[in-house]
Amino acid sequence: MATTIRSNSSSENRKLRHLQGITIRNVAIPQAPSATRPRGKTIDDDALPYTLKSPAKALALREKKELAHSRSSSDLRAINQSVIVESKDNAVPTEAGRISPNRPRLNRLRRRSTMEWTGASPLARQKKLEDVAGARMLDSFFALHIPNMGEPIYISETAEKAMNPNFRFFDLSSWGPGITRRDDLIVKFFAKTEYMSDYQFVVELSVSLSSLQFIGKTLENFRHPLPENSIIFHLTDGIYTSFTNLPTTDSVLSDFTSFAAPRSSTSRVLPTSSYDALMRLATLDTCIQDAFHTRDTLSAQISAILEANRDSLSKVDRVPETREAASRVDSAVTTQHKRLESTRRRREELQSAILSRRDSMGRGRTAQAKAAEDIASASEQLEKSRELVRQTAEDIVGQRRRCCEELQTVYPIDPVPGKSLSFTIRGAHLPNSNFDDADESAVAAALGHVAQVVHLLSFYLATPLPYPISPRSSTSSINDPISETTGPRTYPLFLKGAVRFRFEYGVFLLNKDIEILANGFGLKLLDLRHTLPNLKYLLYITTAGKGELPARKAGGVRALLRARGESSGGTTPTLSRGASASQAVKAKLKESPMHSGMNGRAVGGRTSSGLAPAVQHSSKLGDPG
Repeated sequence: MATTIRSNSSSENRKLRHLQGITIRNVAIPQAPSATRPRGKTIDDDALPYTLKSPAKALALREKKELAHSRSSSDLRAINQSVIVESKDNAVPTEAGRISPNRPRLNRLRRRSTMEWTGASPLARQKKLEDVAGARMLDSFFALHIPNMGEPIYISETAEKAMNPNFRFFDLSSWGPGITRRDDLIVKFFAKTEYMSDYQFVVELSVSLSSLQFIGKTLENFRHPLPENSIIFHLTDGIYTSFTNLPTTDSVLSDFTSFAAPRSSTSRVLPTSSYDALMRLATLDTCIQDAFHTRDTLSAQISAILEANRDSLSKVDRVPETREAASRVDSAVTTQHKRLESTRRRREELQSAILSRRDSMGRGRTAQAKAAEDIASASEQLEKSRELVRQTAEDIVGQRRRCCEELQTVYPIDPVPGKSLSFTIRGAHLPNSNFDDADESAVAAALGHVAQVVHLLSFYLATPLPYPISPRSSTSSINDPISETTGPRTYPLFLKGAVRFRFEYGVFLLNKDIEILANGFGLKLLDLRHTLPNLKYLLYITTAGKGELPARKAGGVRALLRARGESSGGTTPTLSRGASASQAVKAKLKESPMHSGMNGRAVGGRTSSGLAPAVQHSSKLGDPG
């Protein structure tokens, strides 16, 4: 009966093309030889001389204390020779005739504490652990070389901080059959710790793949110890290593007894394969070798044929490239044709747009010429219209002057003799916002006249009042539609039967209307409470102007014109201020304190230097031309 044969690949068939990766285990950088003597065990108190009768032990025995085991972490040296020399006089001879010195005194023999980890802070322990890890954890890489070849065929990546580094697998098929069919290589391993400035050369192993020992399918299933700097090779059918550097101790060799050839426990002959089976295996091996030889021959022939037809093959290889270039040229030509057609269409569109623009420009020139003719013909009419506008503005100013003059004639405002800034309107005295001792009837009548004059002036001067007035003689009132107030918005301009604060607020609103009218002429009032002085000043400015006042135009109240015509002999009288009336007003205004209260300006004189700018300003407002 034939025995079962292990189906591992033959060692002669292991080539570099089967190598997939390399792993390093138990990395250790060789240290320089120590200056101290080697020792086989830790020196402790038991190894010290004179241990049995040391003063410390004797003192402890006298005090009956329990002796604890010494946990020294550093070497304990022998007693200093100088101590022995000092105590030589008190030496005691031994049985061998040698002189043994007495023990030194207790205070001279003091050992330092060797408990480095006892009572240490967490920071110190962490620092020691980091120092141990930094000295043992290494950064490493390897390089694969071929004998008689200067450059390496593969350099691995760097594995950082590891004692058992694992490197990525690689593929050497790119080097060609001249390299991948070899079975020998050189592995160089480099490593350094974090305290080293450069990498150190650790191991150089020249190995033949046929001499490697199989240790299993995976590295996880291998449980035996490995020596330092062990190099493990990963092939396609498993992992291999070289045990030539392993220790030869019995304990290590006993771990690999499973890889040794099985020994028979009996002397009897065991059955093996038959002759026919062995012959078939030999024939099969011959056939395999012939197949390998045929493959190599065919490969050499194919290489020779390819080398002989290199030019033809290069031309054949260039055919797809040429076809692709031709297709790119055709595509570029097609694209250019499309762009040319698009450009032609764009040119035709631009030509048609230019023609339409030319037609539009011709029509525009015709219209421009016609407009120029119309402008030339209308220039004369424009001058006439401007003259008419100027004349109309002058007529407006004149009519306004006439209306204000008539209004001033109907409602004369005269100063009170002997009182500064005190005036009457139609003989009714109106105080300047101080109605404590005033006559209620006279104040109501005066305010009614002022309300009537202000109401008419808003129409003559074309200035709307923000506070509308309802003139009803001595029962006049004024409205406040814009202020945020509660209650009725109509305020009385009379004291009798009215609330005092509503009456005073109504007088304030009336003064604000006068200020609005004065601001329309660019006048700045000195005091808002001076009702009649401010109104007199406003009427004086509105009636100022050049030349005589114009006559009232026909078409008004016919009965009034007819009555005036009959009384004057049938002609329309011209209303103008006589010289005597003008001189009287000037004298009254000069006597009033208002003359000195307006920064040196003469209010009563029309020809005074203070009113000349205001009069000119009013004439400019009435004459836009």
